[in-house]
Formats: sequence, structure tokens, C-alpha cells
Amino acid sequence: MLSVDSVLRVGSRRWFLQTGLAGLSLLAGRVTAKVSKPKTSVILFWLSGGPSHIDMWDPKPDAPAEVRGPFGSIGTRVPGVRLSEHLPLQASIMDRLTILRSVDCRASDHTPITLQAGNPLARRTNDGKEGGGYPSMGSVAAKFRGPNHPAMPAFVGLADSWKSDVWGAGHLGSSYEPVPGKELSGRMALPAGVTVERLQDRDGMRRCFDGLSRQLDADTISRMDGNTRQALEMVVSGRAQKAFRLDEETDRLRDAYGRDSLGEKALLARRLVEAGSTFVLVSGAWGYFDHHGDDVRWGGIVKGLKPLLPRVDRVIYELVIDLSARGLLDSTLVLMMGEFGRGPVINKNAGRDHWTNCMSMLMAGGGIKTGQVIGATDAKGYDIKERRITPSDLAASVFRHLGIDQASQWTDPQGRPIPLVTEGGQAIGELG
Repeated sequence: MLSVDSVLRVGSRRWFLQTGLAGLSLLAGRVTAKVSKPKTSVILFWLSGGPSHIDMWDPKPDAPAEVRGPFGSIGTRVPGVRLSEHLPLQASIMDRLTILRSVDCRASDHTPITLQAGNPLARRTNDGKEGGGYPSMGSVAAKFRGPNHPAMPAFVGLADSWKSDVWGAGHLGSSYEPVPGKELSGRMALPAGVTVERLQDRDGMRRCFDGLSRQLDADTISRMDGNTRQALEMVVSGRAQKAFRLDEETDRLRDAYGRDSLGEKALLARRLVEAGSTFVLVSGAWGYFDHHGDDVRWGGIVKGLKPLLPRVDRVIYELVIDLSARGLLDSTLVLMMGEFGRGPVINKNAGRDHWTNCMSMLMAGGGIKTGQVIGATDAKGYDIKERRITPSDLAASVFRHLGIDQASQWTDPQGRPIPLVTEGGQAIGELG
């Protein structure tokens, strides 16, 4: 019988270098904080491109036609609260949702930076120094909370366009970058000829790494030394690999979520938090809510947005019902938002342009007080009328849910202490 040393060295070096423990140790390096209790988590749906607040969660049925837009509005389970006519499933569970209609997105731009960081100081600058070094909320969760299970990464991104749809760790450090879901799922399987028993032979592993150390650079080896045990646990347990097995779900449930990019990623997100990830970000496609008009790729309000709304409606409805049935709703905070709203007047191309004065977003789960609308815009959806909510307020609320001390600080590359919550942000009191 071959020894562990020979099995891992002969025919397996390529696995280590390309898809195995060498790469896994870097993934595991992003799971460095101690597992903490209670096991709370966040699923953030990123509607890349900037969803129209007026045509979704903040309809203006009494406004002029050019403001009101082509969609009607419907009543919901909560008296007095109306949503777009194309969100009937969300309307049916409005008592389990909270809508924020007064989110200040003036610092935001056509990137995920500001809102995913929950920080108005984190901005697009177009000078190669995007974000000012400030980390995303998911990266903060990775550092200050870690995963809910040691064999899972703390922060996972499920997105096709990484640069445009997922904001990472900034100057917080590469160990806290989000793990790309595709990369994670592809690196969890053992290569042919390598068994769990052989990997668990510590002497064999040590001999293997001794051999590898002569072939890999010092930086890679130093990372492997610190994370090998955790990487090994991720492989041996099979927990992360199992989380990506959508075929374990029933056809009925997969159909209910939707067999499209958004629906399948939403179901994966639920499986990941159930398995022990703390923060999962979902983006269906790059820029697909950028509805300037029928002359651009994503179309205008009718041709572009209308076909998307049933998908968004279905995903939130099914996720809330599914999390509740599994006893995970109170521990899982669900957010749905984009980078800004859209203009209050339909333009000549049957779309709406970028609008940074205000935006709406949805929240559910996490033990928050639901069945309410927080804040309001004026009669034409032009600006915030009451209860301005800043990105920093959002971050403070997310960190409170995760049990992260909002007064905590991190240290930038110059050794300066930087607060997690900037600009006087406060957890949103109406959420309870």
C-alpha cells in the first residue's frame, strides 16, 4: 500500500498547488476569528444597478403619471402599506417584512462600495484607491465574528461579476476578503487516491509539507502553516462541499425559489448559513437593475424591470418561509438593496436615471420588528421627507444583530485606529 507521503507527493502536488490545501489554506485564512454565540447570520441580496424605489417599495399612486410610472400599487397584509402591483407575494407577508423608504445614498455611486460597507466615507474615487480602505460589512463580520462553524468560511460571495457586485476587506486585510462561492465549491473535493484517513495521518501530512516547502514561496508556506489545520477540517468534514449540493433539495423547493441565477443563489445562501457561514452576499447578475431606458442593455421600467420583479418577489417570499420553517428566521437577518434609487420622472427612453437622494430597501428576519415602514420620501419620491437613515445606521444595525461591539475599531496600515461605525451611525431604533 502506498504511504500517505507518496500518495500526496506523487500525482497530488498539482492538486496542492492548483486546487488543494495550498489554495484551501488561503480560504481558511479568511476564517480566523473565533466561533462565537449566538449563531446569528446575514444574507444580503444586492440588486446591482440601482433598483427603482418608486416602482417597487415606495409607490406614488397619487403622483402625476410621469412620476407614478407604468405600474399600479396594491395593498398589503399591513393596513395602509402599499407596494408595487408586481410584488404580490411580498405584499402577502408584509407583516414579516420591514421596508426602509428613507435611506440616504448621496455618498454612493455605481459600485457596491458605500452601501455594502455601510459607510459614507467608503466611496468610488476613480483614482485606484477605491473605498478609502474601508471594509465591507461582510469583512467586518469575518474579522470580528468569524463563522458559526469552524469548517465554513465566514463571508461568502455568490456573484458572477466580482469587482462590480462585491465589496471586500479594504485595508482590514486579505484574510477577511469574501470567499467566491464558485472557488469554494470547486476546492472542497478530495483528489483521486487521497482519502480522509490518509489526510488525517499527521506525520504523512508533515512530510508532505516539508517537501512542498522546498517548492513554494515563503509567503505561501507561512500562510499554510497557520491555516493548514482549518483547511484540513474544511476538506475532511465535507461541510462546505455539502452546502453546495442543491440536488439534495426537493424539486418543489428548487422550483419555488426559482431555477434562475437569483433563485439558485438564494437557496445556496440559505444552505450556507445553515451550514455555518455568517455573512452571504447574493447578486443575481451585474447591473441588472440599471433601468435607464429601452435603448440600453437592461431596458427601461416596463421592458427591463417588470420581468425581474416576479423573481425578486418570489425569492424573498420563499426565503422567509423557508428560514422560518427551519427555525432560522430569527437568527438570520435578510437585507435586499442596491446602490441607490432611480429618478422620480420617467425619461424619454421609458426608464429612470440614477438617483442618489434616496432609496428604499427591504429587511426581514433577524429578530427585528416587522410589519412596518420606516421613513418616508416626499410626494414625488424626490427626497427624504422624514427619518433619514444613513449607511452608517445600517452598518450599526447589522453589527448589533451579529453581536459585534459597535464601538470596536480596526487598525489601518499606518497604525491608526479606525471605528467600525463612522459618522455617528446608530442602530435603527425602530427595528427593536
